[in-house]
Amino acid sequence: MLQAWRQRLTLADVLVWVIGLSIGTIVVVGSAATLSLGKYTWLNWLDLAIKGLALGGVYALIALGYTLVYGILRMINFAHSEVFMSGPFTAVFLANALARSGFLDQYPIPSLLMISALSMAVSTTVAVLLERIAYRPLRNAPRLVPLITAIGASFFLQYTFRGLYGSGVQAYPSIALLEGAWMLGEVRIFKTQVVVILSAVLLMLALYTIVQRTKIGKAMRAVSEDKEVAALMGIDVDRVIVFTFALGGASAGLAGILYALLFPVVNFFMGFIPGLKAFTAAVLGGIGNVPGAMLGGMVLGLIESIGPNLFLDGLGIPNPNQLKDMIAFTFLVFILIFRPTGILGERLATAKA
Repeated sequence: MLQAWRQRLTLADVLVWVIGLSIGTIVVVGSAATLSLGKYTWLNWLDLAIKGLALGGVYALIALGYTLVYGILRMINFAHSEVFMSGPFTAVFLANALARSGFLDQYPIPSLLMISALSMAVSTTVAVLLERIAYRPLRNAPRLVPLITAIGASFFLQYTFRGLYGSGVQAYPSIALLEGAWMLGEVRIFKTQVVVILSAVLLMLALYTIVQRTKIGKAMRAVSEDKEVAALMGIDVDRVIVFTFALGGASAGLAGILYALLFPVVNFFMGFIPGLKAFTAAVLGGIGNVPGAMLGGMVLGLIESIGPNLFLDGLGIPNPNQLKDMIAFTFLVFILIFRPTGILGERLATAKA
């Protein structure tokens, strides 16, 4: 057995393992050095963890759009980052109109619901139009064709919204109800972080319930397994695919508003980095796996928030937070080297084998 393993081992395998072990060594040595310095208190780490959970919740909601579409069509919808952008970039105009009229300060909760509803409606519409116009005609084409189409659709949407709303930055108005923080003993939690974390968890539970407990969710899982057999069993495959895109679009629209609560500035390019991170989260959790996307988003948010200080500060690297994107993508490489199917991807990979 050992001889057979040696025969299969290639130079590329050795190189990949060396890279993985090097990353692991840097993480362990850097973490030990940072903790031995005693520079950060447990309150600092808890504050970073709460920030990471809030950001991870947003990544998880966007990642669900990637993973739902991949589960149904086996394609990466690279235009999903623009689906995420379209909702909050449109809703910012409603938010500013409500702020100018005074309605936002007088009735903040109804205003937030209206802004979120508009964002979800726009993102859902864009996602459904994408499926109907760009992807459905290519459903039986080779996999590379819809992939290239998705990249083209992404650029098309970016520059369409740039033409509609301009290339400048739009800012969301501040909401008095969400300003400030609550104190739980010595722990300070910003109100926006609480709202983002609770909203993300509730929506993730709702999406998981839809996929696992409802009739349309069963139909989605059936289509994911085999479209032809699902059609023979009486399932309307086109309707299920449209519903999947709509579900991912609504999730991305709400994620956009939650993202705007954390970073209240939007523009036509705002979907690129969060979309890339969310795709990373989907792959990290095991793409095609709904709980995996949720877990991957949360893990990525925590790694991005805690990782720079924990891994790099002890190594004497100045301003480690500027390297948070590098940390996030390096961690993805590390996971994929030692677990190519992602954290929860084994069951899916086995089922599809």
